[in-house]
Amino acid sequence: MTLVLYGHPFSSYTQKALIALYENATPFEFRGLGPATPENFEALKKLWPIAKFPVLEDEGAAIFEATTIIEHLAVHHAGPVRLIPADPKLALDVRMMDRIFDNYVMTPMNWMVQDALRPPEARDAQTVAQGRTLLDTTYRWLNQRMAGRVWASGETFSMADCAAAPSLFYADWAHPILDELSDLRAYRNRLLARPSFARAVDEARPYRKLFPLGAPDRD
Repeated sequence: MTLVLYGHPFSSYTQKALIALYENATPFEFRGLGPATPENFEALKKLWPIAKFPVLEDEGAAIFEATTIIEHLAVHHAGPVRLIPADPKLALDVRMMDRIFDNYVMTPMNWMVQDALRPPEARDAQTVAQGRTLLDTTYRWLNQRMAGRVWASGETFSMADCAAAPSLFYADWAHPILDELSDLRAYRNRLLARPSFARAVDEARPYRKLFPLGAPDRD
C-alpha cells in the first residue's frame, strides 16, 4: 500500500513532513486539504478526529504530528539520508533541536498569525508582544548555536533541520531576523537552498496570499 500524506502545501508542519519524504525520495501520495477536495478532509477526520494535519496513513495506521511522522519514516521506510542519527547521544541533540524549533520558533510565530486572523476587536496586543519577545530571545540563542555549524546538529542534515526550515521561513516573515544575527540568517539561507525544502517552498507559492501578515516579496 502506498503511503498517503494528508496536509496543505502552505502548512509549516506539512512542509516539515514533506522535507523528510523528499530527502529520501520516499514514494507517497499527497492528498491536499482545501475547498476543492472536501473528501480528503472527511478521510482525514476518520483517521484523526481532531483533524489536525499533517497525518500519514501507512497500511491503515494513522501517524500524526510531523515529528512522529519523521520518526515513523526512519523506522519503517528508512532511506539513504538518516534524519535521526544512529548514535543515541547525537539523536538526543537532534530531538532537542526539533523541539526548540517547534516550540520556540513555530509556536510564537503562530501566535502572531492567529492574532492577525481574528477580527480587529478580538486581537490581543499582549500575545503578539510576547511572541516577538520570545522570537527575539530564541533568534539570539540560535545565532550563537549556529556559529561554526552547517546544520542544526552539526555537519549532517537531520530531523532538526526539517523542523527549522519552515519555522524560520515563516517566522522571519512575521518577525524578521535582524541582519546582525548573521549566522542564523546564513543558516536560513542554507535551508532555502536545500533541494527538499526548495521544492516544498515552490509548491506552496500559489498560496502565499493566505499569509495574513502579508507575504514579503522575497524567498
